[in-house]
Amino acid sequence: MRKKELKNMEWVIIVVAIILSVIGLVALFSATQNTNYEEFQKQLIWFGISIIAMVAFMFINYETLVRLSPFFYSAFLILLVAVLFTTPINGASSWFNIGGFSFQPGEFAKIFVILFLTKVMTRMQQKGKQEINKPLKLLIVLAALAVPVLLIIKQPDYGTAIAFLIATALMLFSAGIDKKYVISVILLVVIAMPLLYYYVLPEHAKTRIDIFLNPESDPRGAGYNILQSKLAIGAGGLTGMGLLKGNQTQLGFLYPKTTDFIFSVISEEMGFLVAGFIIILYVVLITKILYIAKTAKDSTGTMVASGVAGILMFHMIENIGMVMGLLPITGVPLPFISYGGSSMITNYIMLGILMNISGKRQKSIFVK
Repeated sequence: MRKKELKNMEWVIIVVAIILSVIGLVALFSATQNTNYEEFQKQLIWFGISIIAMVAFMFINYETLVRLSPFFYSAFLILLVAVLFTTPINGASSWFNIGGFSFQPGEFAKIFVILFLTKVMTRMQQKGKQEINKPLKLLIVLAALAVPVLLIIKQPDYGTAIAFLIATALMLFSAGIDKKYVISVILLVVIAMPLLYYYVLPEHAKTRIDIFLNPESDPRGAGYNILQSKLAIGAGGLTGMGLLKGNQTQLGFLYPKTTDFIFSVISEEMGFLVAGFIIILYVVLITKILYIAKTAKDSTGTMVASGVAGILMFHMIENIGMVMGLLPITGVPLPFISYGGSSMITNYIMLGILMNISGKRQKSIFVK
């Protein structure tokens, strides 16, 4: 890799990601003291593997990855089918268990679905900028998206499925989709929401929506987790109760505290200052990724970066929103912070691809 490319890279996104990961490791250390720090130790291993994976992908041309994406896309569709036949964990068939470690194909599929959709859309753009706005062409893009999304919904994992939709929406926007489609989709969603609620969503999904609207309706049942989360966040105050000292965290009232509700642990034990700092870091991270999308040397880089921005933005907003009771609970992890090897490795691989995209920008972009 040339020195020019290394100089062009947006190193800030790596710095921000590592700071978020370190905060997450500190929170995990505190949250796992009653389980001999097992998850904390595993996360340390995943963190090391993630850094190595990120560096490896920094040196792989993103255009090569896009060219090879049909093979990876097909492979992960097979894995998404195979995982449906595994033993459910917490009601979802989303993981392969291998030697004490779990592997979640839905997480890694995010990378290769984004790359494959980029290949599909860029090929259309080569035939004309308005090609993407032809109904038949747009249906091809949506069909390529629908297959993995439907398989993930089957697990069921609605949070990851929504992340795919948000990422695709940003990619289509960056590809120049006509406003009429955007308006039509918004109207369709508004009209379809009541129908989906009453006739499509399974009972557990309806319960989550009901609890989001009124968590006090079942404080000892479905509303228990969110109420405990709110108590933890409120108890933290400005500076927190201190590491290893959070009442809801250490007494076992907060669950699952290492994954879905890790932000509640941080808010309770480290306080509003650290929690607010985390939100600022995410804003910086997503802003930088969108800047990479804007300044990429070609539409391929723009669409890949836009897709990554959509994934990370949704996960950040949904996770923090749900633990505060502002959004329904979907079980999505908080990027770089929540416990989980598949999620962490996936996120760092995406950063590696972003670094490669940013490194290949033209120097003239910065001299104006």
